[in-house]
Amino acid sequence: MSTTSSKSKYKNEQVQYIEFLSENLDRAAAFYSSSFGWEFTSYGPGYIGFEGDYVDGGFAQGKPVNGTVLVILYSTDLKATKKKVIAAGGTIVKDVFKFPGGSRFHFADPDGYELAVWSAE
Repeated sequence: MSTTSSKSKYKNEQVQYIEFLSENLDRAAAFYSSSFGWEFTSYGPGYIGFEGDYVDGGFAQGKPVNGTVLVILYSTDLKATKKKVIAAGGTIVKDVFKFPGGSRFHFADPDGYELAVWSAE
């Protein structure tokens, strides 16, 4: 989730990143490159990312199952957003952790959908 390119596309607390699972990252990159012109960056043997004009995303090594797409929102203040999620009835599934590019946490909404929020801070 690079913050070096056009920061203006990042809108506070809006969907900014979508994460898929794939058993074959090379195959996924080839398919989406051919189909939609997406360009990929490798972040090691288990992860590739892509950047779009309005939303970024990535593919993690894993078995795809319906429901395993992870929607990731962007926040300018991760701590404040986490407090709002909890106050609204969300449940923290993975507490704040660091990754190349920033920090994020995962939460479940009241229906059980898992989403994440990231920040460059």
